[in-house]
Amino acid sequence: KKPIDIIFVIDNSGTMGGEIEAVQNNINVNFANIMEASDLDYRVIMLSKHGRLWTESVCIEAPLSGIPAGGCTPPPTEPVNSSKFFHYSRGIGSHDSLCKILDTFRRGDEFDLAPNGWEQWLRQDSFKIFVEVSDDGVSCSSSSVGKSFDDHDDIAGGTTVGDKFDLALRTLSPEMFGDPQGERNYQFYSIIGLKGNTPETDPWLPSAPIQDARCTDGSAGPGTGYQQLSIMTGALRYPSCENASFDAIFQAIAQGVVITSKVSCEFAIPAAPEGEAIDLDSIVVGYTPGGGGAEQRYTQVSGADACTSDAFYIEDDHILLCPDACSMVQADDAAKINVLFDCSGTPH
Repeated sequence: KKPIDIIFVIDNSGTMGGEIEAVQNNINVNFANIMEASDLDYRVIMLSKHGRLWTESVCIEAPLSGIPAGGCTPPPTEPVNSSKFFHYSRGIGSHDSLCKILDTFRRGDEFDLAPNGWEQWLRQDSFKIFVEVSDDGVSCSSSSVGKSFDDHDDIAGGTTVGDKFDLALRTLSPEMFGDPQGERNYQFYSIIGLKGNTPETDPWLPSAPIQDARCTDGSAGPGTGYQQLSIMTGALRYPSCENASFDAIFQAIAQGVVITSKVSCEFAIPAAPEGEAIDLDSIVVGYTPGGGGAEQRYTQVSGADACTSDAFYIEDDHILLCPDACSMVQADDAAKINVLFDCSGTPH
């Protein structure tokens, strides 16, 4: 399955205490545990200020982070990262999440844990999932891309902001987020100040239009810019004021991430053993159905225009399954893919 990098972006403004506490209470039990049970290759990157809850800062404990259970009362001076959790600590304001995503991408954090920006924690071969948590709208200027974003808390403004940010993000790093002229390599989930669905624990689906009404319990803004990003990337939207329902919300987002992590149809050519070279013409791809059965071998063709139902081709040092073969393996949640090749006449 394709690796998944999940980027939480959490507003640290003065009205966010309830949401932050709900995130801390659920990110392990109702999110990371589902990732682990699904055997995903995942990591979580947290963009938010580290610290005490009463200052609207975030502290995440084990098993996700390296801070022991109970170790956030009080929090240590700085985050303790782990193999699956990376906390980039900088304050996120009421309106500037999108600008902070762009401006901190290649800028160091306050503890110098990511001196080159949070980009260094992303994996190029992973699919990216953003989870925005805020109770306000978008109004900010980005120094790194030279653009301003303002959703005006309305539908037209939100549509414009979503489109502008999508282009800015993919232009900033097409390797990570997808070429602006091609397919996106990210989704953008939103837990924001929009009104709840019926019932309120049900998400707003991508097919539903932008909602310009606010949470029943009150919020500073409906986050129409974030909503547009969720719609255009096929992700879900939830009301931030439903703090007591963050367990169900986090479970649903986790299940959405699991569904997104389909078996990849593109693989880097494996590294050859030391002192040997791979014979590219010898490469064979094997697919073993998750339900059992004999391995099926896919043969190599010269390129995409020569594809058949059981074939692959090589392009730019990558192995790409042909469309029919890709559809078959992605329909199998437990598919296993092996790449076989010869080095100096010896199969590996």
